[in-house]
Amino acid sequence: MPTDPILVEELRAVSRTMVRALGFMGGDFAGTQLSPSAVHALIEIERGGLSARELGERLRLEKSSVSRMLRKLVASGDVQESAGEGDGRVKMLSLTTRGQQRVAAIHAFARAQVAGAMGRLPPGRDQVVLDGLRLYADALGPTADHFASPPTGDRAGVQVAGADICSGYQLGLIARITQMHALFYARVSGFGQRFESVVAGGLAEFCNRLERPGNAIWSAKQGGQIVGSVAIDGEDLGPGIAHLRWFIVDDEARGSGVGRRLLAAALAFADEQAFAETHLWTFSGLSAARRLYEAHGFVCVEERPGSQWGNEVLEQRFVRYRP
Repeated sequence: MPTDPILVEELRAVSRTMVRALGFMGGDFAGTQLSPSAVHALIEIERGGLSARELGERLRLEKSSVSRMLRKLVASGDVQESAGEGDGRVKMLSLTTRGQQRVAAIHAFARAQVAGAMGRLPPGRDQVVLDGLRLYADALGPTADHFASPPTGDRAGVQVAGADICSGYQLGLIARITQMHALFYARVSGFGQRFESVVAGGLAEFCNRLERPGNAIWSAKQGGQIVGSVAIDGEDLGPGIAHLRWFIVDDEARGSGVGRRLLAAALAFADEQAFAETHLWTFSGLSAARRLYEAHGFVCVEERPGSQWGNEVLEQRFVRYRP
């Protein structure tokens, strides 16, 4: 469905206003004399485990631009380089003490800037702004057509949008996925210990079945940290039906396109395995997630009250039929 041309122009105007307000047009950016790309580079390097090549991919900068920027950051005493393990030609990046102090100041400035803007909004509108920006940022990112679905063997990964998408079990996977679910749903739905226990128990049982055909799990990693997950359970709903489970993206990675790519990987696997249908369960009120599901062909076919997670919610079942 074509987008209203007037809406397009209004969004462009708002985007230009944000760019100017945030300092991308010159002058001080994030309270520093650094360029926007250098500020973003310091924040990415702070995450750890990043090479110069990976930094360029994450920031979508050419190799020559990254080299010039890093030379300045090393000369200023903010960044240090070291040889990668197993390959001395790879330059691994880390912050110096000075760099850590600078990044801490950048975070403090940015938090104050955001808090100040949110404080000028009418009460209750801050979450609307967050949801809208996440949805818009996700839509601006590369589409799922640019994602190469990873194979189903253990620890196979591809570099996408600054994250490694890995398939198969990894050490700490069950605990990390459970933590992301517990923290997110405690905030949005008030779920507590009961929900966390159900997630952990179900995920542990599923991981014991990963070697069977039709079962697979993917995780997104940034800087060595798992920031997203999704799984296809090909057994628990019966023959010919794939169950999409444990789809979650950490707050820090939302809007980066990681969720869209995880979902694309899972659905590509379901189609390869010739499942006639893919089902998922979610709750009413998660509008951004619903739009993402519907964009990938899911249709809501059932709604019913449920309290299996501790608090009563309106559970929803979505189904996607194989193309």
